[in-house]
Order: sequence, then structure tokens, then C-alpha cells
Amino acid sequence: MKQKIAIIGGGPAGLMAAHHLVDKGFDLHLFESMPSLGRKFLMAGKSGMNLTHNEPLEHFLSRYHDDNNEITKAVNGFTPADIRNWATALGVETFVGSSGRIFPTDFKAAPLLRSWLRHLKAHGLTTHVRHRWTGWDGEALSFDTPNGPHTDSFDAVLFAMGAISWPKLGSDGAWLAPFATKDIQITPFKPSNCGFLRDWSPHFLEKFAGSPIKSVSLRVGENQTKGDFVITQSGVEGSAIYTHSRALRLELEARNTATLYIDLSPDRSAEQLHQALTRPKGSKSLSTHLKRATNLPPVKIALLREVLDKDSFTDLSKLARSIKDLPLPLNGMRPIEEAISCAGGVDFDGLDEGLMLKDHPGFFLAGEMLNWDAPTGGYLLTACFATGKRAALGMESWLRRKG
Repeated sequence: MKQKIAIIGGGPAGLMAAHHLVDKGFDLHLFESMPSLGRKFLMAGKSGMNLTHNEPLEHFLSRYHDDNNEITKAVNGFTPADIRNWATALGVETFVGSSGRIFPTDFKAAPLLRSWLRHLKAHGLTTHVRHRWTGWDGEALSFDTPNGPHTDSFDAVLFAMGAISWPKLGSDGAWLAPFATKDIQITPFKPSNCGFLRDWSPHFLEKFAGSPIKSVSLRVGENQTKGDFVITQSGVEGSAIYTHSRALRLELEARNTATLYIDLSPDRSAEQLHQALTRPKGSKSLSTHLKRATNLPPVKIALLREVLDKDSFTDLSKLARSIKDLPLPLNGMRPIEEAISCAGGVDFDGLDEGLMLKDHPGFFLAGEMLNWDAPTGGYLLTACFATGKRAALGMESWLRRKG
């Protein structure tokens, strides 16, 4: 009789585990609480399906935190190059964008997901949607299903149910309660890759809420990146902000405030700006002079007025320095439900090399249920794919030994 496997969670980690277990001679079942598979995968692709990132692997691996180097081991087993080959095998070509991010040639997630699901089902995967795992009944698993409660037993189980961001897509953290009954060590979840809070003046909000701040350089500590962000009703958000979310979160935890430093004119030096600003302005107003001397758009000039005191704004030497290094204090983070991802989760110390719980043989974990943190840019998906594969191989090895 075939050994029976349950994969709980139909996101990238669970699907990748299934990908590496089909055709291995197992009776393979995937359970998903939502009406369809890959919902967060599709959401991630709404603005362009960023699968992974093209950079030297050593640099790529430096993006991961809190994982005791376990993500490094997983990604070494399923690298960005492997991800591109996997997509190609499913009939989806990829390319490297100007930022180094890797996308399908059509930028879309849906065609890739459809091809992937067709492949899995054609090779023997049985899927069960609207099946919410509710816990254990002895050694068996309990589910709420459209036909009522259901209990079933399996030779091995992979949990890949995500963290607690974007709960409407299925990652609602309902698994935390049953996991607590097994005394499984979990680091509390915290938001990552999210917006940050700033109290704007009513005048600034009225004119600029929703406005993008483009072509800037952002710094937190020694880390500096170029990109764009958006002024929101509650603060700031956007891909350039997400890059610094971990550093900002740690600063907030330590001091209850954090400072983001913004270079509003990264292509001009402070000396160039100083020379331009200190030229005689004649009868022009300070605002007109500032606009012509710096070529800054209105939203950037308004941000300077919003953040700086009167002395720093009217002293042109100080103003030139502030354009290059504007300190923007932040006082909190958006709710975890709005975050793209989470830090925290099940600690790797409780798992073996195959991502099996040491104290609960036969139970494996993958994806964002595990305690690691990374920025956007393909790093999140890569780690989900890689831990899904690693858990699948660990499960296969354990079942072969078990017989």
C-alpha cells in the first residue's frame, strides 16, 4: 500500500513540496482552506510576478535574517537559477529586469500557476479545497469541510499554512492554537515589508496624500537603497520602504521611534545643491528660487517644509544638507494584517535537517510558518519555494527509512 502524505496549505511552499513529491510513489493529498489554490501567489503577481532575483548567490543569501542559516541551506538546494529552470519546464520563460528582479516574460502569475497546477494534477496530486485544518484527533488530522467535520490519518504531514499577514487570502494564523497544544516553540509574529506611521499635518495630507516620491535614496543606519515610495494618510509605504522594514522595526522596538534618512536629489552632490541655492535669487520668492535651483517637484519641496523647522528651511546651507539627508521620524508600523510578510514563526531549533519537528516525527514545516525574515524583491518567494523543496526531500527520506 502506498504511504499517504498530507500537505496542508496551497501556497508556494506547499505547492513546491508537492512538485517534488509527485511521481515518487506516494498517495499525495493537498488541503487548502480557501476555495482555490495559490491566492497569495496571485496577489503577489498583481504588480508583476517577481519570482526571484539575479545577483551573486552570496549577496542574495545575505538578505535573510533570523533563520540560523537554515534558509541558506534551503536556497543552496533550490537557487534562483533553479527557479528559472523550473518555470521554463512549465512553459513559462523568464527575464531579468533592470533592477535585477526576475519576472515571467508576461509579468503575470496566473499563467504560471495554471500550468503548475495542471502539471501537479496530471502527475497524481489530489487536491481538497475548502478543507480547513482544525487540529489533531489523536494522531489523525481533523478538518472542517463543506460536508462537515472530517478526520483522516497520514504517514507524514507537511504544514505550509503561511504566517498571519493578508488573512483574507488564507494565512490567518489559525494553526497557532493547535500548535500550542503540542508545545511547539514559536517566536511571535511581527509585521515586515509594510508601511510605517508618521503624523502629517492636515495641509500636507490634503495636498499630497497618495503622491509618489520618486527617484530618492533611503538610508537606515549604514544601509542605503534607491527607489520610490508613497505618502499615505498614515505615513509612508512602498518598495523602497519595505527594503528597510526590518531595520526600522528593530529601531522602533528599541526606542519607540525610528528615523528614515532621505536623499531627495541622489544625482546631485550637496556642494552642487549648495552652489545652486546660494546664487542670487533676485526678486523671486524662496519657493520659486528653491524649485528652479534644485528641480525638485512640489511634493519633495512640501516634504522639506513638512519636516524641517523654519530655520533649517530658510538657511540655504542647512537646506542643501537636508535635501541630501532629510531625517524623517516614524512612530510605528501598519497592522500586521496589511504587511506583505511577517517575521517570526516556528523556530528552526526545533527542526531537523529535513525540516521535521524533532519532538513530533512525521510532521514537517515550510514557508512563512518558519521563523525567518527577508525583504521583497523575490527573496520571499524564493525561500518559500526552497523550504518547500527541502521539506519534501526530508519527508521522502524519512518515509523511505520508515518503510
